Amino acid sequence: MRILEGERVAKYFGGLAAVYNVDFDINQGEIVGLIGPNGAGKTTLFNLISGALPTTAGEIRYKNRKITSLKPNKICKRGIARTFQLLKLFGKMTVFENVLLGSLFGKSEDINESDAKRDSLELLEFVGLSEVRATPAKELTLANQKRLEVARGLATKPELFLLDELMAGLNPTEVAQAMELVIMIRDRGITIFMIEHVMKAIMSVCDRIMVLDHGVKIAEGTPEEITTNKKVIEVYLGE
Repeated sequence: MRILEGERVAKYFGGLAAVYNVDFDINQGEIVGLIGPNGAGKTTLFNLISGALPTTAGEIRYKNRKITSLKPNKICKRGIARTFQLLKLFGKMTVFENVLLGSLFGKSEDINESDAKRDSLELLEFVGLSEVRATPAKELTLANQKRLEVARGLATKPELFLLDELMAGLNPTEVAQAMELVIMIRDRGITIFMIEHVMKAIMSVCDRIMVLDHGVKIAEGTPEEITTNKKVIEVYLGE
């Protein structure tokens, strides 16, 4: 079943098309990758899906309902969460408090504080941060800050999770751990749409990959199809 669809989605900044007439669909339970050169429009597309930016044209549907004109908080409550390329944690708040906010203001309208605290502790255990739950977020390593942002997103109880460069800046060991975390999230029944530049990761965990270049979708297919696509090799992967 399709959980997310976009039809001729476009975003202009002045006369510049950051995203131009992009069609896409994500099936429930998939891990779909989004790749392309810097400035290709990847994060802009995530901003359009999550409501951080309004679309110039086109329509985005989540579970067959139009979400194009909704605000980010409404989209979150529908069941879409995201992380950010530039981390947006509450640095002075503890690890636990960051996740608790997600639990209290996420998808569930009637969650009580006791349940939210229980859920937050479970998620910190899930992402491997339970031992640092009392630490201010700004004191974490980069890898753990990324895990915290994932936990906060999961706390909103999403059915679709947008991951924006989860593995950027991580060393090989941390990348492997992040890849494992992505699979574990999917195993919880959550569909994943992820932007990533770490090709080993994107090719290993994704069922399908979509490629943008200058705001235009130039290819889509399995990892094997993408790695042998001449246009993708020319504009992004290289020989």
